[in-house]
Amino acid sequence: MTKKEVTQLSYAIVGCAITVHKVLGPGLLESVYEKCLREELSFKGYQVETQKTFQIEYRNCIINSELRLDLLVNDTVIVEVKSVESILPIHEAQLLTYMRLMKKPQGLLINFFTKNITKSTKPFVNEHFHALNES
Repeated sequence: MTKKEVTQLSYAIVGCAITVHKVLGPGLLESVYEKCLREELSFKGYQVETQKTFQIEYRNCIINSELRLDLLVNDTVIVEVKSVESILPIHEAQLLTYMRLMKKPQGLLINFFTKNITKSTKPFVNEHFHALNES
């Protein structure tokens, strides 16, 4: 993938989150938003994995972890769904760590406890994004 393709995918994911938020509004459990976002993304033709567990490498050993990311879209963008009054630094750190461990170029932290999804969504990129071609 290129930087442009990853960015376009992220915009599409946020667009789907906006649709879900318009239909449901704020105040529900994260699991509800996650399931509805998965359905919206699947309906639009994206490949979505939910509650994906992954292994981590530690000192040249592969360790099965209990870590679960909310959504992985097109095997490229990690989406962490929240429904909280405010995003905390631990939420951001968790997403950045998932991105690094899974070697994914972009992550989206989407908080549905808001009036405006666009303003409450935080995109993150890392060295894997910067290593991609421009277009």
